[in-house]
Amino acid sequence: MGEPLADLPERDAMEYDVVIVGGGPAGLAASIRIKQTNPDLSVVLVEKGAEVGAHILSGAVIDPVGLDLLLPEWREDADCPVKTPVTDDRFYFLGPSGALRLPNFAMPKLMNNHGNYIVSLGSLARWLAVQAEGLGVEIYPGFAAQEVLFTEDGKVAGIATGDMGISREGEMKDSYTRGMALYGKYTLFSEGARGHLSKQLIAKFGLDKNADVAKFGIGIKELWQIDPKKHQKGLVQHSFGWPLDNSTGGGSFLYHFDENLVSIGFVIHLNYSNPTLSPFDEFQRFKHHPMVAEQLEGGKRLAYGARAITEGGWQSVPKLVFPGGALIGCSAGFMNVPRIKGSHNAILSGIQAADAVVAALGEGRAQDELTAFDQGWRASEIGKDLKPVRNAKPLWSKFGTALGIPLGGLDMWTNELFGLSFFGTMKHGKKDSECLKPLAEVKPKVYPKPDGVLSFDKLSSVFLSGTNHEEDQPVHLRLTDPSIPVAKNLPVYGEPARLYCPAGVYEIVYGDEANKKDPRFVINAQNCVHCKTCDIKDPAQNITWVAPEGGGGPMYPNM
Repeated sequence: MGEPLADLPERDAMEYDVVIVGGGPAGLAASIRIKQTNPDLSVVLVEKGAEVGAHILSGAVIDPVGLDLLLPEWREDADCPVKTPVTDDRFYFLGPSGALRLPNFAMPKLMNNHGNYIVSLGSLARWLAVQAEGLGVEIYPGFAAQEVLFTEDGKVAGIATGDMGISREGEMKDSYTRGMALYGKYTLFSEGARGHLSKQLIAKFGLDKNADVAKFGIGIKELWQIDPKKHQKGLVQHSFGWPLDNSTGGGSFLYHFDENLVSIGFVIHLNYSNPTLSPFDEFQRFKHHPMVAEQLEGGKRLAYGARAITEGGWQSVPKLVFPGGALIGCSAGFMNVPRIKGSHNAILSGIQAADAVVAALGEGRAQDELTAFDQGWRASEIGKDLKPVRNAKPLWSKFGTALGIPLGGLDMWTNELFGLSFFGTMKHGKKDSECLKPLAEVKPKVYPKPDGVLSFDKLSSVFLSGTNHEEDQPVHLRLTDPSIPVAKNLPVYGEPARLYCPAGVYEIVYGDEANKKDPRFVINAQNCVHCKTCDIKDPAQNITWVAPEGGGGPMYPNM
């Protein structure tokens, strides 16, 4: 038996000018910009993945506006992975067996992908990390920021990385190592959608009191290597419609890039109402559509992953600053839903926050609010990107796909041409966790079994994600009330965690399987791909995702 955690040893501590949490585009851009502007400032960045890029998952087609500002010479760098310009841009409305291509001229200009690039965002993050380290940024992958540290008067003073070597029962193992305390004059949080420290900061400082409710989607993606004869390098294809019904928002992406690689993915808005819907299985069904199956035929699935994405946009962005730091990137919620793009705004937000930090430090300030960043983003390129599309998501949610999509397109056109909206700025309505209907009010969805050629099961998919956690560690998916899944969620909703989780983490196991008696809620935390969907969608808001030991989770190669 190990020792109980009653008397913890002191943490080793290090002090920096700036501490950054998260090695995604926003955090890396901020670190680069700070060192570009003032090389004498000390900057440290911690990343919970085993390496930078290990937990990065995105489509991705990127608008290069952020990269152009941050590293203008990126096109001349042979090692930069941004190499596939968009050459063909297609939009489709899908039926069960056919597809209607929408004319490009009918699309608002901001929906045009020409001039953008198809990339692996994980590969881009790895390249950005090299640029950051070359400028003197200290980067520590495999260290999860587990706790926000505060001064005596309540200002953010930095973060502590998680202790390692704690058993499932909460005892010190022989491998126990105390986490580090990293103190900074300012701390930037770049954790991505629904980051667990960002969530705490939003609550503690009431950052969302003047914002609309946060909204999310789940994006599920596979990387395929396809028949060279079918590969169309530079092809970008988006669709909406089948297999989703009119009341369920979402759509697909399919991008041809590099050497015979295709990124294929599916996004479902997490305000769906049917508790028997499974985002994972909708994606598997989608790949059997004739237009998609034809492209994948003869190909090989290489990788799999899933991640929540922010969808609230303009009206849901909280106050970004608090004493001692700021939220940047998808922690702030800068995703553009119609464009299915957020990395450009993530980079831009990192740059803007960095400029505010450098200016503050230059004035001798520390641990106050970076008001210039919070007050400036709406008038910047980020605001100009998000404001014209602010009603696309609420119109879709209110009127459904058939009417909401055309109304959203009309609204984007009026914003583009006249700088105004007939709808003003619409509200999003309910939180995603409040949208499920009871089982008694819906028609249960039944999904076909996977064929192992185009469609697959969850466990074989999780295997391809490279997900691994130290098994003997505290479960990082915490239940506020352990009785709720069986006592409330199961009879009312059929316990939807079984279905909305894309990694098979949650199960209902029966002591008497034949008669469905003695149910028990099981958490297979080892499978978790860190998508955060459970933290968002659980109708009882009973599940809290926290960071496991650093280095655990998926190991995405080039997603």
